Amino acid sequence: MHNDDYTTMEFVVEVLERVFHKSSIEANRIMLNIHLRGAGMCGTYPEEIAETKVARVHLLAREAGYPLKCSLEEA
Repeated sequence: MHNDDYTTMEFVVEVLERVFHKSSIEANRIMLNIHLRGAGMCGTYPEEIAETKVARVHLLAREAGYPLKCSLEEA
């Protein structure tokens, strides 16, 4: 997931909990890492699952009016 100047930290935490099934504590840790470093890893998944999760993040962000970006790369 990539940091931007518009998406709220609360929304990022919500997405991490809903899409990536992270606990509140882990979601907050990942969100702060994204905020401080510009990007952060949400998990490691098989390619098809990762593609689905990225698409879900983009859909939720678009519906909420945020430009949040999520990408995948080979491990």
